[in-house]
Parts: sequence; C-alpha cells; structure tokens
Amino acid sequence: MNTANTAFVLIASVLVWFMTPGLAFFYGGMVSKRNVINTMFSVFYITGVAILLWAACGYELSFGPDQFGIIGRLHGLFLNGAHLTRLRPDGLPNGVFALFQMMFAIITPALFIGAVVGRIRWGFLTWFIILWSFLIYYPLVHLVWSPHGLMAGMGVLDFAGGTVIHINAGITALVLSLFLGRRRQGQDEPYSRAWILLGTAILWIGWYGFNAGSALAANMAAVTAALTTSIAAASAMCTWMLLDIHRGGKPTLIGVCTGALCGLVGITPAAGYVTAFGSFAIGVCSTLASFGFVNYLKPRLHIDDTLDAFGCHGVSGIIGSVLTGAFASKSVAPSLSANGLFYGGGWHLLLVQLLGTGITIALVAIMATVIVLVLRKITPMRVSAAEEALGLDLAEHGESEGERPATSDVLRYPDEFIGQLGGFAPQKQKPK
Repeated sequence: MNTANTAFVLIASVLVWFMTPGLAFFYGGMVSKRNVINTMFSVFYITGVAILLWAACGYELSFGPDQFGIIGRLHGLFLNGAHLTRLRPDGLPNGVFALFQMMFAIITPALFIGAVVGRIRWGFLTWFIILWSFLIYYPLVHLVWSPHGLMAGMGVLDFAGGTVIHINAGITALVLSLFLGRRRQGQDEPYSRAWILLGTAILWIGWYGFNAGSALAANMAAVTAALTTSIAAASAMCTWMLLDIHRGGKPTLIGVCTGALCGLVGITPAAGYVTAFGSFAIGVCSTLASFGFVNYLKPRLHIDDTLDAFGCHGVSGIIGSVLTGAFASKSVAPSLSANGLFYGGGWHLLLVQLLGTGITIALVAIMATVIVLVLRKITPMRVSAAEEALGLDLAEHGESEGERPATSDVLRYPDEFIGQLGGFAPQKQKPK
C-alpha cells in the first residue's frame, strides 16, 4: 500500500463529504424562511440514502467487471465482491477508492435539489433519487470513469466530474423543473446571505478534495488541479461581479458567490489537463454562459429552476466539458493522447468532448424523463397549493426555522390546512 497516497485520498474524501453540508447552507440561505428546513434536510438526508445504495451495490455497478461498456457486474451485496483490501496498480486499496467515489455519489443528487425546493414531495424525491442512482448515475460513472466504459474508450476527458456530476445534475434539475411547473408563491427574499457565503466557502474548500483528490495521488496532477481550481473560481467570481455592476450598477454578495461556484463547476472536467491561462479562460467563459442563461434566456423560456441548478451546474458544466477539448495540454498532462485545439492538437479532442457532452445530455434527459413519467403515476410529485403556501418546513416536517404561518395564508385554504398545521397555531396578525 502506498501510505502517502492513501492518506491523501482519505483526506480528499472527507473534504468532498464536507461539501454536502456546505451545499445545504448555500441552498438553505437562498430560499424563503418557510422552506429552509426542508431544503437543508433534502440535501443532507441524501448522505444516508446514497451511502447505503453505494455500499449495497452502487460501487460494483459502477466499477465492477464490465458489461457491454455500460454497467458493471454485481458479485454480492454490501461490497461483498469488491475485494476492499486488494491493492490497485497505483498502490491504493480498493476500499479507499470506493470511499472516495462514494462521496461523489452523495453530492451529485444533492446538487439538483436546488431546482425543486419548495414544491416537490419528499416521498417522490426519495424514490426518484433511488431510481436515478440505478438508471443514470451508476451507468454514467461506468461509461466515463471505468477503463472499459464506452465513453472512456472514445477518449472523453473528465478529470473530476464535468459530465458524470455537473452536467448530469444540471440536466436532471432541468427535467424536474419542467415537470413540476412554476411556483405559486413567486420569488421570496433569501433567508440568509451570510449562510450563502458560508456555504460557498465550504464548497470551495471541499472542491480541493473534489478536483485535486481526483488525481488519486499526492503528485503533480493534484498540484495542477488545485491551482487551476483556484484560478478558475477567482476569474469566474470577478467576472460575475463585473457583470452585476454592468447590469445593475452594484456588486452583490449572491453574485460573487454564484460566480465562484460557476468557475468551480467549469474547471472540474479540465482541472488536471489545462494550464493556468486555460483555467482562467474556462472560469470566465463559464460565468459568461451561466450569467447569460440565468438573467436573459431563462426568463424567456419560463423555466422555474428555483436556485438555478441547471443555470450554474448544467450550463457551466457543459462549457467546461467542451472547453477541455480546446485547452487541454500535454505539457500539463503528458498522458494525454493529443493536445486540445488551442495547443496545436487540431479539432479531434474538441469534437470528442462535444460528442461526449452531447451523449451525456441525451442520456440523462431521456432517462430522467422516463423516471418522472413512470414515478408520478405511482406517487404524487408536487405538494398541494395549501402546503406550498404553508411552506414545506411545516407541511413536510412539522418544524419551523422562522415564524408560524400568518392567518391570511391559512384562510386562503381553510379546509386543506386542517391536519397540516398539527400543533402549530397560525400567527395572529397585528392590528394596523
């Protein structure tokens, strides 16, 4: 066992896990006070569900013996056939690699929660995540990251999860948003901008485990990934800030946090393959694309992606995946078969990245649509108008972070609120 690299990957695994509560703070700070608990709960409980699914069969379906280049073969439940103590060629035990990949299986479904908060039923969401894991996530991991996967065989580059994680989560978010429809309550004031900043900082810290840890060794690839991660996030943050000033006259905290996140997403597939300038360019381009979609295209399309999970993760993930084919350099990663377009490699790698990105979008969109169409015939997808007005903190969990519902809200749906409030009395309105 290579003890140094094993320790490095263990630390990276903890950092990636840390991103999930960070995401809970990020999303929880953005929603209304009526949906804070539901949002944070929906992100965090995935930790338990995803770990059990991954241990039961997810790891072997993702990295087990190849079946047609699409999925792995299952030998036994709960890692029984995974040979956890056996060493890989790089000196890492299989168990450490399984643990590191487990963290990605947690954070990916948590990302698309941002598109559906405040209006999706918890029961539907749970069953969707389970089916999504088996029918979309595990096959996509095998296609891209297994040495025998079809997309890996095509030469698609994805250093740390541009296709597997961000495009996957973003397209899933878009599909769920389209089926759920628009919110009845409109846009509320964010609950806590301080939480948004805290969540962003935690995510940025965890992203070093996310990207640098994907080198699976304390080597130059990890150093490169850490540096490019920093530069891309910084360039994206500053770009969004300048766009905010140009559009509204003032820089905003939510803007710089969103911009940093877009840069982190955009650099993920390219982190170990590009130069410092390449990471700078990817950060800028990711933010330009996401800012344009969120502020100009999304309103025209009438898509209610609540917290812009597609606008940030989907759009920036697509840009980062494609631009990997333009900025990848053998001077940074000698193992590459060819340079990207801007480093003298011609169009080949860029076309491969375009094809891989397109396959990912199509696969996720089709399978997510099928899952929703089947599942909503079995269980309701969206909460009632009364529950949405009440807020899902009380309606789904019987807990409240903010004030109790006002009498005026209750009177809008008097019959439906019977049994919903439980022991909670409506807040009395002060006389004007």
